[in-house]
Amino acid sequence: MNTTLTPTTRHTTPPHEAATRSVHAPARTLTIVDRAALHLGMALIRWGRRPGRELARHERIANAFELGLLERQREAERLRAEQDHVHALTYAVGRVR
Repeated sequence: MNTTLTPTTRHTTPPHEAATRSVHAPARTLTIVDRAALHLGMALIRWGRRPGRELARHERIANAFELGLLERQREAERLRAEQDHVHALTYAVGRVR
């Protein structure tokens, strides 16, 4: 038999067990700028989530829909007036002959 078996013990250390640094960088203290930035960020989040915006967005959608309806009504009225005008002209020409 010419088969070789691998040894049962591991001779190398796995990468996660390799030499790790036990010394961490010192913790950074919070400054007044950090606190101001945090408060500004929180204020911006609160401002962006204010309840009036959702209603305004809904109203904008409704207004856009209503404007579309109004535009279609105006176009229909314009076409009807144009047809009435053409009909009146053909009737007037017919009466003259």
